[in-house]
Amino acid sequence: MHLRHALFLPLLALSPLAYTQEAQVSAEAAVPDAAPSVLTLERVFASPGLNGPVPRGVKLSPDGRYLTVLRNRPDDRERYDLWGFDRKSSKWSMLVDSLKLGSGKNLSEAEKMQRERQRIGDLKGIVSYEWAADGKAVLVPLDGDLFLAGLDGTVRKLSDSSADELNPALSPKGGYVSFVRDRQLWVGQPGGKVAPITPADTRETVHWGEAEFVAQEEMARFTGYWWAPDDGRIAVQRFDDAPVGVVTRAAIGADGTRTFQQRYPVAGSPNSLVSLHVMLPDGSDRVEVDLGPDQDIYLARVDWAPDGKTLFVQRQNRAQTRLDILSVDPVTGKSRVLFAEDSAPQSWINLSDSYRLLKDGSLIWWSERDGFGHLWHFKAGQWTQLTKGAWVVSKLVGVDETKGKLFFLGNHDDPLAMQIYAMDLAKPGTITALGESGFSHTASMDKDGKTMLVTRSSPGQPPQTYIADPAGKRLAWVEENRLDPKHPYYPHLASHRAPQFGTVKASDGTVLHWKMISPVMEPGKRYPVFFEHYGGPTAQKVTRSWTGALEQALVDKGYIYFELDNRGSENRGVAFASALYRAMGGIEVQDQKAGAEYLKSLPFVDPAKIATYGWSYGGYMTLKMLQADPGLYAAGIAGAPVTKWELYDTHYTERYMGTPQADGAAYAKSSALTDSAKVKDPLLIIHGMADDNVVFENSSALIAKMQAEAVPFEMMLYPGYTHRVSGPKVGRHLWESILAFLERHGVTPPR
Repeated sequence: MHLRHALFLPLLALSPLAYTQEAQVSAEAAVPDAAPSVLTLERVFASPGLNGPVPRGVKLSPDGRYLTVLRNRPDDRERYDLWGFDRKSSKWSMLVDSLKLGSGKNLSEAEKMQRERQRIGDLKGIVSYEWAADGKAVLVPLDGDLFLAGLDGTVRKLSDSSADELNPALSPKGGYVSFVRDRQLWVGQPGGKVAPITPADTRETVHWGEAEFVAQEEMARFTGYWWAPDDGRIAVQRFDDAPVGVVTRAAIGADGTRTFQQRYPVAGSPNSLVSLHVMLPDGSDRVEVDLGPDQDIYLARVDWAPDGKTLFVQRQNRAQTRLDILSVDPVTGKSRVLFAEDSAPQSWINLSDSYRLLKDGSLIWWSERDGFGHLWHFKAGQWTQLTKGAWVVSKLVGVDETKGKLFFLGNHDDPLAMQIYAMDLAKPGTITALGESGFSHTASMDKDGKTMLVTRSSPGQPPQTYIADPAGKRLAWVEENRLDPKHPYYPHLASHRAPQFGTVKASDGTVLHWKMISPVMEPGKRYPVFFEHYGGPTAQKVTRSWTGALEQALVDKGYIYFELDNRGSENRGVAFASALYRAMGGIEVQDQKAGAEYLKSLPFVDPAKIATYGWSYGGYMTLKMLQADPGLYAAGIAGAPVTKWELYDTHYTERYMGTPQADGAAYAKSSALTDSAKVKDPLLIIHGMADDNVVFENSSALIAKMQAEAVPFEMMLYPGYTHRVSGPKVGRHLWESILAFLERHGVTPPR
């Protein structure tokens, strides 16, 4: 799934142990003298956002003069405009005003769903853009139309159609503009005539230039075409959804119900038929790439060699236990297996974007073949391991080929904080930290590895973004986001509580990390716990980073906030993650129980007032936790829960659970429906009634079964909302409903 864990309204964390000195200093240095201002839910969801300015899409112009960024508005934190910083004049200016340029028309259902899968469905205005090769203009999609905005203030509309232009792009050399319209790929010169270059097909199941559903939802691949670096050719995916089963997805709204006949590949059912073709920019000389005799595969990644003479394709088998890297002749379509990755026993292959094709024909490659995610160098058929140890590389940030240097993110120094590291390709194993200690980092670089874009945060500092040189030296702030009196969070600094971190041991002795935030506590009193969890794969919740204001609002109300990363979560290695293999809803529940038992041992925790909450996979976890251990938790909140894995898609579900046909016993044991009658504690079920990810049928099936079993529960449903139940008013309503539920059942702070 990405069961959209980034949207699960995460909160924060405590041990009677020490928290980091850096976090303490950062949180306390700017505390105002004024009395603490109580952080209300109304303020948490209002504008401007309490995290401060949140830049997106930071890029440098091809000539390096301009730094561009999508910046949200102070009066509407979900609307973004395009801003530019002239590095010569050191001045910022708005390049494209989304309100003035946009038409405000409704997006097509296809674009809405694509945005949902990109986790940006709540954003408005400009959500993406691309620089022209000459550095004089920017390609801007807005409200379903396509514009070329010049730095001189001119704006030219490139599309004139009622249909939306999906996945717009400028070719690497700037000679062509391309986009998908009406299931075909269209190409033309910027400002000139555009035309479809792929065959028309009357069957609505056939799509060119798009990524199929599971590629978008589960493989983090949102495009279906790839330009050669010299503009000479273009690789285009074709998929046919005809084999995929049709499900009726209901979008129940306040003013009525719409139904969608959606092609959705549930676990164990047929996937889309996918093929790959290479052609000239006008669509001629089209050849089909040989992807092998087995059609039931996943097209995971497609990349061109730097010289444009070879196409590289990552082909994943249906079981996701093998990944073949194909070397393809783009003229003939003939392919050969360059190398392959095989999963560990009782595990799976994780896809990654952390690789780089180098100009000398070699490859920097991320692999978990030694049990942890590390970087390797593949050259002339030979492998050299570049990083190693019981820690993980989470991202290849950049490569400076001229100096033979690599830059990457990893948790070598702290399992809870990603650091930026540099390494000489000729001296593997010796790494140098580039970021400041006490912060968790993300980073990216230009293609030449000369300029680094860094975003960092800590428990006491909202995200800051800056440009740095290859040595990590900060050159300029993109967004300093200082917690000074002008910052929206400043009035609440006096009551800000720093998290504490610690560990407990699972039943087999495995070390599990937790974090906790506690309110100001009075001696002799015991406090309730808001125990938040996700629990599923591909996520790490416990980190030394800024996690927003919502958890602080709960702490202000007198709750202890707690979370724990169970086995199966991210960035702890293959064995740690593989505990979920054919066993969802089991080991994670046991690990969270260890966290609850630890909480009950603390003298300041009220053992009768530990409430558990989760969204998506976390909602599923709430149900399984209440079923497994009646009485352990005072109450549970299950947001958008999966209740039956047979309802979820192929690529995600089969990776961990196999198929219902071959692994029926595992599916039956993992179900949250089977033991629904065992729920004895207060339960609140929440679901958006237009959810396209964890469809509402998951909750309706549970609701019907619990009603038939005379099991009491409460529910809060949100008509018209998808997997994201958010917004200035509805977000507040959601959390006030949760707190009201806890109050009704006595899970309240001491008086």
